[in-house]
Amino acid sequence: MRENNIEIEFKTALTKESYHQMLDEFGLGDNIFLQTNYYFDTANLDLNKDLVVLRIRKNNDRYKITMKSQSEEQAFENHVFLTEERALEMIEKGFNTKEFFEEIDLDVSFIASLDNYRVSTPHYENILFLDRCDYHGITDYELEYEVVDYNDGKKSFERLLEKHNIPFVKSKRKSEKALKL
Repeated sequence: MRENNIEIEFKTALTKESYHQMLDEFGLGDNIFLQTNYYFDTANLDLNKDLVVLRIRKNNDRYKITMKSQSEEQAFENHVFLTEERALEMIEKGFNTKEFFEEIDLDVSFIASLDNYRVSTPHYENILFLDRCDYHGITDYELEYEVVDYNDGKKSFERLLEKHNIPFVKSKRKSEKALKL
């Protein structure tokens, strides 16, 4: 079964200190969970060139494949849940995108992965995420703020950063980090 949604989010890179300060302030240190993202593309990175991300995410023992197309203001996501057996086969052997997403017909293979240690909490009408990302021997930290409305969400995001003395530092998408772009 395929699910679709629109995601509007703002993000900033965090220092390790700011990350731990936010965990403490919101009391989230005991709620961190691991998500592993497995990224796929063609040998020429055709999806990435079109600002499309294709990943399988493992969250606990659940796997889902997501195709995400991005613009500056929002991302359109399509999801399909997978069995563990099918997900592991796809990671090992690759697959054709048309099997899950009719609009794209490409043979893709696993390129890179990223471990995301994530915690989230409601923040007014939005959702605050704190992430520690491990990839290619690098660890970095970021704050994501998922919102319902772009303009109101942007204001709330800016107020959140100001209140916690967090400077805005542009953060690459997780796929860009994993794919070394």
